[in-house]
Amino acid sequence: MELTKKTHACVRLEKDGRTLVIDPGGFSEEDAALGAEAILITHEHADHFDESRLRTAMENDPAAQIWTLRSVAEKITAAFPGRVHTVGEGDTFTAAGFEVEVHGQLHAVIHPDLPRITNVGFLLDQSVFHPGDALTVPGRPVDTLLLPVHAPWNKVGEVVDYLREVRPRRALDVHDSLLRDHARPIYDGMLASLGGTDHERLAPGERTAA
Repeated sequence: MELTKKTHACVRLEKDGRTLVIDPGGFSEEDAALGAEAILITHEHADHFDESRLRTAMENDPAAQIWTLRSVAEKITAAFPGRVHTVGEGDTFTAAGFEVEVHGQLHAVIHPDLPRITNVGFLLDQSVFHPGDALTVPGRPVDTLLLPVHAPWNKVGEVVDYLREVRPRRALDVHDSLLRDHARPIYDGMLASLGGTDHERLAPGERTAA
């Protein structure tokens, strides 16, 4: 499996010549989902879900399909009839040759005055976990955790504690486009020294084995 980091929360995963993309949102590249056979969307926020990026991918490949939670599916089923699958916590399915488990139910709390929306995380091939906008613990060993390192709903101490609880072999930063360059060494240092696991940061477009 090969992972390509895209801008912000989006990643591309390739295996055996097949491609799966998670969260090609409005902060990601315009072609972030292009060429993907399967697209997974964790929740409805615009930095994770952008219909124009989905349309680019779906029109390019009439066989491409989307898996997402109900709140997103309701927005796009009419646009892509028969190609959108609604999933929730505990579901399992196969997409582009990847075995996928669904974990989690709710977005992290941004502020008590804001209603919480739904959010799911995706565990691929019992190895790579993308939690979306939540600190969901999947309840099974994780090799590579895609770590939402910076967001309006988290702080670095919570991210460190999340790493310690999940205990992945390594963590790769996602949800990081709001983090200024001069702050990255601070985050890198704290996560590396306190998180208890190997921590890596990829620039958009960089690849790694996953």
